[in-house]
Amino acid sequence: MLQKLTIQNYALIDNLEINFDKGLNILTGETGAGKSIILGALSLILGQRAESRYFFNQQKKCVIEGSFRIANFHLNTFFEDNDLDYEGETVLRREISADGKSRAFVNDTPVNLTTLKQLGEKLIDIHSQHATYEINDPEFQLLVVDGVAGHHDLLSRYQTKYRAYKKSLAALQQLIEQNDKAKADLDYYQFQFDELEKAGIAADEQELLEKELASLNNAEEIKRNLLGAHYLMHEGETSAIIQLREAGQQLSTIEQYNPDVEDLHERLKSTLIELKDIAAELENIEQRTFTNEARAEEVNTRLSLLYNLQKKHRVNSNAELLEIQNDLSDKIQQAVFGDEAVEKLQKQIAADKQELEEIAKDLSANRTKAIPVIQEKVLANLTEMGMPNSVLQIEQTELQELARNGADAIRFMFSANKGHALADMSKVASGGELSRLMLSIKSIIAEYTALPTIIFDEIDTGVSGEVANKVGQVMERLSQNLQVITITHLPQIAGKGKSHYFVYKDDAGNTTYTRMKKLDDKERVLEIAKMLSGDNPGESALQNARELLAG
Repeated sequence: MLQKLTIQNYALIDNLEINFDKGLNILTGETGAGKSIILGALSLILGQRAESRYFFNQQKKCVIEGSFRIANFHLNTFFEDNDLDYEGETVLRREISADGKSRAFVNDTPVNLTTLKQLGEKLIDIHSQHATYEINDPEFQLLVVDGVAGHHDLLSRYQTKYRAYKKSLAALQQLIEQNDKAKADLDYYQFQFDELEKAGIAADEQELLEKELASLNNAEEIKRNLLGAHYLMHEGETSAIIQLREAGQQLSTIEQYNPDVEDLHERLKSTLIELKDIAAELENIEQRTFTNEARAEEVNTRLSLLYNLQKKHRVNSNAELLEIQNDLSDKIQQAVFGDEAVEKLQKQIAADKQELEEIAKDLSANRTKAIPVIQEKVLANLTEMGMPNSVLQIEQTELQELARNGADAIRFMFSANKGHALADMSKVASGGELSRLMLSIKSIIAEYTALPTIIFDEIDTGVSGEVANKVGQVMERLSQNLQVITITHLPQIAGKGKSHYFVYKDDAGNTTYTRMKKLDDKERVLEIAKMLSGDNPGESALQNARELLAG
């Protein structure tokens, strides 16, 4: 239910805060006082678009905020799907700057306008005498039947399985397409795979071959420099080893006189050993280094093969070639064994469909039982509200294919007058008749399921007297199950309210403001008396007002 509505800087409203009650809330006021302004502001937090030209002050932003108690509306899934924090008391806020930029929030989390609208539709239902679209919407008509059928859990289970079923169908279609493509391209894939497999590629082979080729191509220079280094270290008359050996002999003659020299001599001996070892390694490498044109050509050929394969497949490494080879293997497996996967998924889909059909039968049976209940109660309400000759027939037909809500199509056929053929409701009922029909339908739904707050915007137009009183009684019954806010000019309906709010213009200063206040008992008597007889009601009007309030 809507607990509080705050409006800042919108149309004739500078700052307004309204706390609503449970049950039937009545809004009255003279034409032009600003009742439609309040609805317009409310529509902003329900996702409607706004224009800055409606601002009270063009230099300030417009802020509309609504606080809702939503614990009974089963909205946890919606909040999870939209990554929103669920709160039992949820706040919707809309901020619109003077340049027209808009921001929306749910519990202080920014959301787009679509999400705000989707949530708003689950919290507030605004209905005017001209709002005939919903009552003719097949989705709404099915919702009415399902609400009375009372199979929310069964329908939820069906919808969950139906979503999975549709995903499986899409996966099957994709699998079939992939399978067909794999079969068509099998020879091509096999050729490419065989070519890569025959090449016997190793991930690190290219780097090793490139190093080996560099060594083979520069063998003479390598050999020459190795020989030169070995000569300088070991073979020359003044080689490093000979000179170090002589230096060691010099130190050996004096080490007995100085312990520091003894340590240095030992280090020199170690260096000499290491140098001899290096010289031997250089000689060994030099002897293994030789020009091998045959091997160089072999390496060149191998590298050319690898380079050509990389160029062909538009990659830069052997590792990427191996990835392609694995991918080709998967595609070949798809072509060879794809039919088995398709057949397996088809069997699963068939089993899922059979289960869905069983649940759909149960849903259909429940709807069949609910339809006469709806017809009977709607007609009883319409008779009470001055439409005794109405006929409502709800048609239930079986769909050719399973749909999101089962296997039924629901269609409401209506006639408001004797001797008139049944037809879609918008074609055979006036605005006032449709309003009473909608009121009747929603009062029935409210008996069976949690509805959002419903706002009736002058749907009582065209009725008066005892009929108006009956419409008020139906609204009063409806408000026992949900919050109802109704804008009315009829005292018979105003007298039924639990709470009464008066909308008026304040012209006391230099600027006109729209104000709204909750009336106490005395103020309610006076306001309803004015609705009965004008601005200066007499005692009889006041007494009549008291009687209307007494019920």
